Amino acid sequence: MKAGKKILIVDDSPSIRQVVKLNLASAGHEVTEAGNGVEALAILGSANFDLIVSDLNMPKMDGFSFVGRLRETITGKFVPVIMLTTESTEDKKLQGMALGVRAWLVKPFQPDRLISAVARLAV
Repeated sequence: MKAGKKILIVDDSPSIRQVVKLNLASAGHEVTEAGNGVEALAILGSANFDLIVSDLNMPKMDGFSFVGRLRETITGKFVPVIMLTTESTEDKKLQGMALGVRAWLVKPFQPDRLISAVARLAV
């Protein structure tokens, strides 16, 4: 894999953000954190990312609303998104794919699956 990528983690759980950040940073990636979709959009207003890992169920703005808003922006239109969530129903996955979510990982997640999904999507 090339040099590390700039990745934004969007999750309302500080412990999940910490675990995801630890795994991605140990794989050589530069990680920024946001606690919800509103915070993430504010961060995206001033920085570009190679990939976004987002939770689905968050206060203020859920993952689907966040991805929908992201896709409306010039800089976020084509950024790959991995949904990392406790949700595993087919209808949720289909709804995410319709919005442009590129991968779906269910919590608790296996770190190697996250790392491989990032390597596959953040090119």
